[in-house]
Amino acid sequence: MPLSEHEQRMLEQMERALYAEDPKFATALEGSGLRTYTRRRVYQAVAGFLVGIALLMAGMVAQQIWVSVVGFLVMLGCAVLAVTGWRKAPKPGEQPAAGAPHAGRQGRQKRSVMDRIEQRWQRRRDEQQGQ
Repeated sequence: MPLSEHEQRMLEQMERALYAEDPKFATALEGSGLRTYTRRRVYQAVAGFLVGIALLMAGMVAQQIWVSVVGFLVMLGCAVLAVTGWRKAPKPGEQPAAGAPHAGRQGRQKRSVMDRIEQRWQRRRDEQQGQ
């Protein structure tokens, strides 16, 4: 169902407000989505894992234990990032659940942001109906 002119104007107004408040977040939303972001994160973690292997081997060849330890820690950190990123990635054709429970503090912050957006939407709608 297409949006009415009023709804289109309100949507454009919300988009402008989002760009004004947080341009970095707004440009991230313009990207190709969560799946692409998580896939890119996994690829970066794999590349970091390979760098960790290189550091580990370089430390062994140079007989510098601290370089090998750093390489191992880089490998471990990147492995954790890759696994967590892979788990969070939505399946092909699947949309992330809007009502899914969020864990920890980030979930509460996201809900409070959504609550604020809904409150602003209601306030603007009430103001325009009153005019």
